[in-house]
Amino acid sequence: MLRSLAFGLFGMFLASLAPAQDWARGMFATNSHDFGSVARGAKAEFAFEMTNNFQSDVHIAGVRTSCGCTTPSVENDKRTLKTYEKGAILAHLNSDTHLGQRAATLTVTFDQPTYAEVQLQIKALVHSDVLMEPASLGFGTVERGKAAESHVRIYRANYPNWRISALQLADPSLKGEVVELARRGSEVWYDLKVHLSETASPGYIGGHALLTTNDPGTPQIPVQIEGQVRPDVSISPAALFLGVMKPGEKVTKPLVVRGEKPFRITAITGDKASFELPAAGSESKTMHIVPVTFIAGAELGKVVKTIHIETDMGGASADAASYAVVGQ
Repeated sequence: MLRSLAFGLFGMFLASLAPAQDWARGMFATNSHDFGSVARGAKAEFAFEMTNNFQSDVHIAGVRTSCGCTTPSVENDKRTLKTYEKGAILAHLNSDTHLGQRAATLTVTFDQPTYAEVQLQIKALVHSDVLMEPASLGFGTVERGKAAESHVRIYRANYPNWRISALQLADPSLKGEVVELARRGSEVWYDLKVHLSETASPGYIGGHALLTTNDPGTPQIPVQIEGQVRPDVSISPAALFLGVMKPGEKVTKPLVVRGEKPFRITAITGDKASFELPAAGSESKTMHIVPVTFIAGAELGKVVKTIHIETDMGGASADAASYAVVGQ
C-alpha cells in the first residue's frame, strides 16, 4: 500500500510539473526545424526565436544537446530577457563531422521566474558525397552603397552526370550564377558566385541560395548567406525597454547613436505626450549619448513608441523603438 501511495504521489508530482512548463514553451515561435539536405561542410544554423511575454525577467540557465551533431548556444549570450524582449537559441549543425541522417533534441533550462525546461527538435540529412568550401556565402560587413561578392566551391563525388540546373535567391539585392568548373570520372566541380548590389538596404543579409540538381535523392541544396550592410548611422539599443511602470511615473534611459564619421544630430523627435527629449546638439562626433525620458500615460499594457533621430550626414537618420509595460 505504501508503494502504491508513493507511486501515486510521484504521478501527481509529474502532473503538477506539466502545466508549469507551459509558460516557457509558449515563448518560442516554433519548437522544431528540419534543415533538409545539407552538403558536407556547409554551414547550417537555425535560430529558435523566443519572446518574453511576462512582466518578470526570464533567465536562461543553460542549453544542452542530445547529439554531438548539433552545437547549441544562446544567441549573443543574451540569457536574461526583460519584458517583451526577444532572444534566440541557436542550433548549429556540425555537418563537417557528422554525416547521414541526423536528429537532436536541444533542452533549454530556465531558472527564472520559475524552473522550466523546453525541448527543441532538429533533424537533417548530411550528404557525404557533396562537399562545400567555404561553409557559407559570407559577405562580412559591407559599407552602405558599396557592392560585394562571395563564392563557394561545390564538389560532388560518385555521380558523373550530376548537374546544378537552377539557382534561387529570394533577396532582390542579390544576383548569382553557377559555373561548371570541371568533370573527372565520377567527380564534378561547380563554382557558385553571388553578387550583392550597391543599392542593398542597411541591415542583416541572410537566408539561403537554393541550388536545384538533377539528383532525385538530393533535388535541392541550400547554401547559407551571411553578412550585413552597415548603415551610416545606428542606434543602440535598437529596442529600448523602459520598464514596468504605473501611470504618471517617469524614467530616463540613454540611447547611443553612432556613425562611421563625425556627425551632428539635427533633430530628435517622438510622441510629445510620452517623451521629454533633448534639443539637437551642435557638436560633431562619431558617438552621441541621447537621454530619453518617458512619462507613462493612462494607456495600460504594452506601450510602444518610436524615437526618430536625424543627422547632417547626407540626410542619414535612424529610428529606435522604445516600449514600456504600464499597469495599475
